Amino acid sequence: MNVLQELEQILLDGDLDALQDKIQKLQAANEYDALYDVANMLVEYGFVGQADGIFSELLVVFPDEAQLKIDRAAALLELGEEDEALLLLTDISPDEEEYVQALLAQADYYQMLGLAETALAKVREAAELAPHEPVIQLAQAELLLDSGRYSESVRIYQKLHESSDEVAGVRLSSRLAEAYSAGAAYEEAIPFYEELLENASNPEELFGLALAYYQTARYSEAVTRLEQLIEMDPDYFSAYMLAGQSYAQQNEDDKAYELFQKGIERDEFDKELQLAAGKSALKLQMPEQAEEHLKEALVLDPEYIDALVTLAAVYENQEENEALIELLLYAEADQLEIPLLDAFLAYAYERKEDYKKANEMYLKAYDGMNEDAAFLDQYARFLLEEGKREEALPIIQQLVRIAPHEEEWTAYIAQSEEEG
Repeated sequence: MNVLQELEQILLDGDLDALQDKIQKLQAANEYDALYDVANMLVEYGFVGQADGIFSELLVVFPDEAQLKIDRAAALLELGEEDEALLLLTDISPDEEEYVQALLAQADYYQMLGLAETALAKVREAAELAPHEPVIQLAQAELLLDSGRYSESVRIYQKLHESSDEVAGVRLSSRLAEAYSAGAAYEEAIPFYEELLENASNPEELFGLALAYYQTARYSEAVTRLEQLIEMDPDYFSAYMLAGQSYAQQNEDDKAYELFQKGIERDEFDKELQLAAGKSALKLQMPEQAEEHLKEALVLDPEYIDALVTLAAVYENQEENEALIELLLYAEADQLEIPLLDAFLAYAYERKEDYKKANEMYLKAYDGMNEDAAFLDQYARFLLEEGKREEALPIIQQLVRIAPHEEEWTAYIAQSEEEG
């Protein structure tokens, strides 16, 4: 067993005191090559601070060693010492062999700071110096993918994929599937996902393929993959949602509801599954179950607007005035600036014969609902019942503008003009 293997075993045994003792002996004996190997091993096992200490000492002995500067800079970046890392990297001159490697490390630095364009500039400079180096082309593609420039990244990944499916441990078919999907080119992504899944399956790739099938309206194929995924990982909660949506797209609402329920059984705190189950229950004419799911979604997130609007619509459809008013007042719907909810309150107050509040809510809802013929019709009738003919007339005129076939109201306007 050589020195590095011995130190690795000590590390695996968890005897850090013995490890430190061995390192000190190597330092005392000036075993620089061994120390360098030990530092890289420490980085591999996550002991970056200890590795940095060794790199720092080696740089005292070899201050002009460019590779040491790069290795220490990488450790410093992991430790959050970005400025010191950059100083080391920029100290490497263009005429040194390691300059291209230093440029790639600088790109990592700028990417960490969110400076994507500067990072890309460094990688492009490296590519000009080593135009046929796959690792550099890969680095450029990765930066383009991370910055949302999907079509540009695809071109590079495709070129690399022509000669190999893997560069620096990165599966190019995986990146192509990801890049195409991220750019909404789902049809193009499918062959690469299928290629990935030929030999082995993993949850992320299964879900990616299922999503691509869903987005291209291949719903039954999406369901097949999602059921496979759920069997593999029952806690992959997104799979239940997408499977339910896939069934719903095929008008198999009972199966959709079943999938949403299964997802809730695994995670009752998923508000989106609760909402989906509620909407599915409504389609199945099960208002009580729908109400239960929607209420649960609002318990999980009282500001969940979609669930609030859906539950309010349930109450409005059933003319449950008290429940509707209580829900919307509790949720402070009048502060949400959602005209539909204001309209629901107007209808409820009108049915309860609280005409003052009904009038306030009709007025508040009008600006956002003045293209909704049903709302305008109800508002006009309310005003006429209240004897407010002058206020009703512009509402009726607006209604006729958007629904000229409404003979009752066109006749009303004609009569008003004759009387006027």
